[in-house]
Amino acid sequence: MPDLAAPLVEWYRANARDLPWRRAGFGPWGVLVSEFMLQQTPVNRVIPHLEAWLTRWPTPTDLAAAAPADAVRQWANLGYPRRALWLHRAAVEIRDRHDGVVPRDVDALLALTGIGDYTARAVAVFAYGDRHPVVDTNTRRVLARVIDGRSQPGPPSRRDLRAMEAILPVDRTTAAVVNAATMELGATVCTARVPRCEVCPLTDRCAWLAAGRPDTGDERRKQARYEGSDRQARGAVLKALRDAATHAVPLAEVVPDWPDRLQRDRAIDSLIADGLAEAVDGLLRLPV
Repeated sequence: MPDLAAPLVEWYRANARDLPWRRAGFGPWGVLVSEFMLQQTPVNRVIPHLEAWLTRWPTPTDLAAAAPADAVRQWANLGYPRRALWLHRAAVEIRDRHDGVVPRDVDALLALTGIGDYTARAVAVFAYGDRHPVVDTNTRRVLARVIDGRSQPGPPSRRDLRAMEAILPVDRTTAAVVNAATMELGATVCTARVPRCEVCPLTDRCAWLAAGRPDTGDERRKQARYEGSDRQARGAVLKALRDAATHAVPLAEVVPDWPDRLQRDRAIDSLIADGLAEAVDGLLRLPV
């Protein structure tokens, strides 16, 4: 396998975006919150919400002391609001199991609510500087092109972790930089639709570029349409609950002008099932 670490590190030091979670002293809690927020949400939308969240709840213990409804309200329009509840539950678990300190061990992180393999490794690497392969969608795309010569990555698998592990230097500090650099390259240069191969530091090592950038027929998952979707209906119901002055709304008055009443009711039922709303005595409210 060609040496990818050296050019990645050199490129990253010159081109990495200045993002809050990359700054010295940001802390494990900040890194954990940022990783929750960055799931399926663009960086530019996350940054103001992240800053507001950490100002309000600078430690896991601060968030654990708040009501789940406060977390959902603070999440505002970030999308996928179950993440707010999961983050609140994780904060309670960090307070109760780890004395309010975000754990460093990957298995301990995996035992927290809402934390999967990527997030656990990301916290261990980017907050604590440990040496683990960290693989997100951007990383997988870089590896697929440079190593395998494919235009798009296949479905996620343990193979991705092995491929990333193979390019990491032994030194854990440099390994953390290589993890971050590979993600950054995929996010800003080796993008899904219009890769900028002319400025990529791996042009002389890329199997896909050497093959003429073929379309290898890899399936690309299309984003589901939002307008008119159940997800939009869920968002409208949650917004009504967040904005309610009395913190509870009669069920009949929850977005009464929604064009599809069955879809509205389905959205309410799904929010209740997910623990994001509670129906009590004919009223709908955020969880207490």
